[in-house]
Amino acid sequence: MLAVVLGAGRVGSLIARDLAADSNFEVAVLDQDRVALERLTPHGIEGIITDFTDPNCLREATGDAAVVVNAVPGHMGYSTLRSVIELGHPCVDIAFMPEDSLELDNLAREMGVPVVVDMGVAPGMSNLLAGRGVALMDEALNLRIYVGGLPVERSLPWQYTIPFSPVDVLEEYTRPARLVVNRRVVTHPALSGLEYLEFPGVGTLEAFNTDGLRTLLTTLDCPNMLERTLRYPGYARKVKLLKDTGFFDTKPRLVAGQQVRPFDVAAALLFDAWKLEPDAREFTVMRVEVSGVKRGRQATVSWDLYDETDFELGATSMARTTGFPAAIVARWLVDGTWNLPGITPPEVIGRDPKLTQLMLEELKNRGVTYRFTSRDDSLLK
Repeated sequence: MLAVVLGAGRVGSLIARDLAADSNFEVAVLDQDRVALERLTPHGIEGIITDFTDPNCLREATGDAAVVVNAVPGHMGYSTLRSVIELGHPCVDIAFMPEDSLELDNLAREMGVPVVVDMGVAPGMSNLLAGRGVALMDEALNLRIYVGGLPVERSLPWQYTIPFSPVDVLEEYTRPARLVVNRRVVTHPALSGLEYLEFPGVGTLEAFNTDGLRTLLTTLDCPNMLERTLRYPGYARKVKLLKDTGFFDTKPRLVAGQQVRPFDVAAALLFDAWKLEPDAREFTVMRVEVSGVKRGRQATVSWDLYDETDFELGATSMARTTGFPAAIVARWLVDGTWNLPGITPPEVIGRDPKLTQLMLEELKNRGVTYRFTSRDDSLLK
């Protein structure tokens, strides 16, 4: 069976390698970066240089694919996903698109294809575990998600490296953050709501609002929900200073006789400052906590993740924690474990205890472990 991955970045490449390790699949990766595609050749993966933003090129390259994985940058994610659906391919999507992917649900149903969106780490596993946590409660009251990717070795002034698409990182700091308060969707500026938390083995991290709830805003019955990004203390203040000064503005300014977007200048400088060196260790940390009422008593459940770079595999932690869930679900779409036509966000899958357990076991087999805790285990039996 043919599996096609769109995008040969860190995450897309790891998904392709995971699928290629399965004798049931032939794997092809589409990208315009010849060098990135050549790195996949030793793994038995076909690299196809093509412009998959062109529907005709996409149709020819995907052919009779049993499943397609959409691993493109967010700004092109929605249009690419729509094209894949129109071609009738089951799809797993990890593009951090600003648009609402649920708007493609009718199209996917009409085409009769199952599509699982946002199936990475956050969004992705954060959604799936949020869905499981809410399902465990008789009445869910609060959902709090904290997640971040950080370097093990801290270096001033930023103490940060880019673990995934650079453009998507800056979009986190410019998109207004949507939260749910007393069942109402409210908007706060990105980088607001600063708080400090302790994580075992990491220490103190700061957390600030970002627009990470996405489909959870409408799919979960929980009156209070937020997601916050984790960084080393002091980071948000520096980024906010750049933002408030106008460095992230997209309206061109006249500079030395040239029209220049401040965003492009800031991006070029910051991407160099945040570059992840090949020998650098980084980690992903996440906490998903749901509190509510179970059998008339207060109850809280949480899942914690800590994962580091795997040098033997040649994969960053962010690539592992994002790519593995997508690869697992890609298999599910092929073998029928999940075959519901339409757009499915991960929290819907999380309502099923067997599928949640299967996902956690598959991830553990790949070295990615989520630690479950409850303040009163008896409440959850």
